[in-house]
Amino acid sequence: MLYLVPDAMSGWEDPSSTAMTILDPRDGAVVGTVESASRTEVHEAVRGARAACETWRRTAPAERGALLTRAAEAVEEHSHDLAVLNLRETGRPVEEAEGGIAAAAATLRQYAELGPLHRGHRLLGDYGAVDYSIAEPYGVAALFTPWNDPVAVAAGLIGAALVTGNTVLHKPSERCPHLGRLLGEILGPVFPEGVMTTVLGGPEVGELLAAHRGIGVVAHVGSTASGRDISQSAVVTGAHVIRENGGKDPLLVDAGVDPSWAASQAALGAFANSGQICTSVERIYVHREVADAFLSELAARARQLNQTRAMAPLVDRRLRRTVAAQVDAAIQGGARRLEGGRVPPGPGAHYPATVLADCTPTMEVMVEETFGPVAPVMVVDSFDDGLAAAATGRYGLASTVLTPDLTHAQRAAAELPVGTVKVNAVFGGAPGGSAQPRGDSGSGFGYGPELLDEFTRVKVVHWAEGMGG
Repeated sequence: MLYLVPDAMSGWEDPSSTAMTILDPRDGAVVGTVESASRTEVHEAVRGARAACETWRRTAPAERGALLTRAAEAVEEHSHDLAVLNLRETGRPVEEAEGGIAAAAATLRQYAELGPLHRGHRLLGDYGAVDYSIAEPYGVAALFTPWNDPVAVAAGLIGAALVTGNTVLHKPSERCPHLGRLLGEILGPVFPEGVMTTVLGGPEVGELLAAHRGIGVVAHVGSTASGRDISQSAVVTGAHVIRENGGKDPLLVDAGVDPSWAASQAALGAFANSGQICTSVERIYVHREVADAFLSELAARARQLNQTRAMAPLVDRRLRRTVAAQVDAAIQGGARRLEGGRVPPGPGAHYPATVLADCTPTMEVMVEETFGPVAPVMVVDSFDDGLAAAATGRYGLASTVLTPDLTHAQRAAAELPVGTVKVNAVFGGAPGGSAQPRGDSGSGFGYGPELLDEFTRVKVVHWAEGMGG
């Protein structure tokens, strides 16, 4: 089932229009226009999902898992089509997009297997009595997913919500509505009517869904501002909220590391997907002992990306304006531009890999999320100074420390106020790992086996010994 709902965001071709026109960030060409439907149809989508709840929650978990496996197969069958739309709407190269789509199919299979194993507990109570807990679905799950890895993130939330017995209303990002629509057309028919519905639109649609009293659980991956608004709506409706929101992830480079290797890690963390990853490296603290060599190597790596035009564009010019404004303000405030940092001429939303030295703690580029290919660097005199600086800020998604010192690594793991601490690798982790973000980065488990717990609530049953003869 698919509902198209009007967008209300500026930055599109015509923000007063009742449709969303998307431009290719590579060259500004029109990708297409997604027509909108009435406000009433949003409420109809909720009504349909609620109507399907009772039958779906009574469906055996193994059967729900089997349908998720079929959904994974359907995603794989349409992988190339999804990747091409991902490229056209967000600029992400087809090969990278296909990697995200493969991860989406794998995630659907993971929850297909984990769902039937999700269970309650036998409790110890009075002799002769039976006490146990049951995990029950919330009902209707409203899922808000981002544009930067749209299929993989959506698959995780959709898979966990459906296999635990919730019905789903999925609102993909308004920056990739064609891709969101296609994903809905692929997944929707796999499930019974009303179980999996796609709703397209912008912030107004999100507000309608988040504030609807028919929604039992809301999951949001996206900006901190939107996540905060959703949480405020849930206070009124009583819906359970899962949020993975913005980040300003630090990278701490300790003395004693190979500066060339550290620079390769920093470049990967700051420039992968053009810096458009929630756990991108967004601020760097480097020990003075290795700072000069590190900065020289990092600038060289950024320069190579720019000279070979290996960087994909940002998702749109609206984001590019935000990135450029942070960089320009830092330079005006005394930061040195070692590479990049200038908006290139021509069409599209391209922005170069950028390295800034001599940054200070109060610069916006060191404080607020950038979400672009920018590596702002601050030199510190000691590991203690770097750790203290890395621990500051309102976000708490993830942090990385590069160090040969076991004690320093242990201190970073203990003291950094984030959901994930990575030692000697900016990306990676074991399958099944899951973390809870801190501060303005969100709340709740957004992935992994624990996501099944987020989409269910626990009921305890006490069954006393009968008194009858």
